[in-house]
Amino acid sequence: MPEPRPDYRFARRPWWIVSHLFAAGMVVLMVNLGFWQLRRLDERRTHNALIESRQELPPAPLGELLPAGPASQPEEVAEVAYRMVVLRGRYALDEQVLVRNRTSEGLPGYWVVTPLVLDDGTAVAVNRGWVPFASTDPEGPWPQYDPPATSVTVTGMVQEPQVRAGGLVGGPVDAPEGRLWTLSRVDVGRLAQQVAQPMWPLYVNLASQEPAQGELPQPVPPPDLSEGPHLGYAGQWFVFAGLTVIVYPLLLRRVARHRGREAVEAMEA
Repeated sequence: MPEPRPDYRFARRPWWIVSHLFAAGMVVLMVNLGFWQLRRLDERRTHNALIESRQELPPAPLGELLPAGPASQPEEVAEVAYRMVVLRGRYALDEQVLVRNRTSEGLPGYWVVTPLVLDDGTAVAVNRGWVPFASTDPEGPWPQYDPPATSVTVTGMVQEPQVRAGGLVGGPVDAPEGRLWTLSRVDVGRLAQQVAQPMWPLYVNLASQEPAQGELPQPVPPPDLSEGPHLGYAGQWFVFAGLTVIVYPLLLRRVARHRGREAVEAMEA
């Protein structure tokens, strides 16, 4: 007995039309998500190239990069982000803070951020590195992490200050007033409220220091210049879209064949 002809009439029913539109919409969505991941990959590569180009430049005095000093505008700071700079001054230990919820190799802890008072009387927030959570009293002071009391020379990387993101969920909020021992991020504007000296609108991740500090804090590693998972995610979305294009018609054909056999059986009954 020959195979009955597939019966596709069911595919014109309202519920199946909704199914066709849903499948087509999912294909369009997954293809767009794939291209979105490719755009993210391109942005990541561009950003990595920018960081690499700035890291290749020799360390420079911060004043040469930002002549306006503490009056520098955010766009000016962005132009020198990731540049290596040299700072000379003395740490203001009584104005030191911890930044919460920072990890190192999967371990929880803090960043130790200490204002460095330069020779001209201004201050730069220096992220001296990570310390473990268990060994730190969040209410300070923290003499075990004190830097040298003498004048120091710091070489480090310029970073734009961290601010709370907008939207419905923007992360924890620090108290707007009062002396804070810990911050939720390196919010230089909030830190400046409790520092006596005028502060530069940036912070510096310490890379090396003379005289050197102890084993703790551990300087934070340089920026991650990997390409991330974007290429893999893009491939997954394109594969999902391709599978939908292949599998959905096969599903329709299977249902049509089943309907065709049912129609033949009904006629023969």
